Amino acid sequence: MSTSEEINALLVSRFGTDPAAIRPEVPLRQLSLDSLALEELRLLIEDRLDIDLDDIVLSSRDTLGHLVAAVHSKACA
Repeated sequence: MSTSEEINALLVSRFGTDPAAIRPEVPLRQLSLDSLALEELRLLIEDRLDIDLDDIVLSSRDTLGHLVAAVHSKACA
């Protein structure tokens, strides 16, 4: 599964995000991810992909594409 697919699966299964709403250009806030949800998502991604995202700073204004790119860069490092 690709990084994008992993994150999309988490969004759908853990946060109830509508799969049709998941697009790279969508800000995370439009997916109803506030700061607490973003922290939960970060922890879930770290567990699932066995990576450390402590140095990645995210806000609800960032896009899903930005999140995927940041996670992908850490996963490939």
